[in-house]
Amino acid sequence: MAIKLYHCFQARSQRSLWTLEELGLDYELTVLPFPPRVFQKEYKQVNPLGTIPYLVDGDVEMSESSGICLYLVERYGPTELAIGRDEADYGAYLNWLFRSDATLTFPLTLVLRYTELEPEERRIAQVADDYRTWFLARWRCVGEALSDGREYLVGGRFTIADICVSYGLQLALSLDIQEALAGPVRPWWDRLNEREAMQKALQL
Repeated sequence: MAIKLYHCFQARSQRSLWTLEELGLDYELTVLPFPPRVFQKEYKQVNPLGTIPYLVDGDVEMSESSGICLYLVERYGPTELAIGRDEADYGAYLNWLFRSDATLTFPLTLVLRYTELEPEERRIAQVADDYRTWFLARWRCVGEALSDGREYLVGGRFTIADICVSYGLQLALSLDIQEALAGPVRPWWDRLNEREAMQKALQL
């Protein structure tokens, strides 16, 4: 049975889709309008939370994008996309995976909500501005991690840590937060954009 992924263009499911492409796995993709809980209400019969992504792999069902990436590399590895328990950067790798959503993407969801998703009369500029500032303060850790000449975040190679963290940058740029590209972040972002699997995932 093929892996199934429910996806919205430029949503957090981008992480999972990119990982599937990097691994070269066969999968079935269902693309939904964003947010699906509003525009395709029957989707809640698949995922009661109504969130994206949603991955089905046999009896396994998952809804957390970074967790899906970790599951895929561990289930279908070994792969250089993962950092092993015996590698020095293993702890840092896990930290980036969890930080990617809880710390870096979360404030951007508030910016998105109060600048684009809410009806005009419910948009609150101060909330959007405050969370924009919050994101940039937290995002500095990425530039700091790359400031010693590292090409990638951990392990001296491209991993799912780069996939998961870079989604925050993708979302920030879609919200015109160009400051997020400062310093060594821009060449890192350029390297990621050169990857064939990323470009394919962006087109699906």
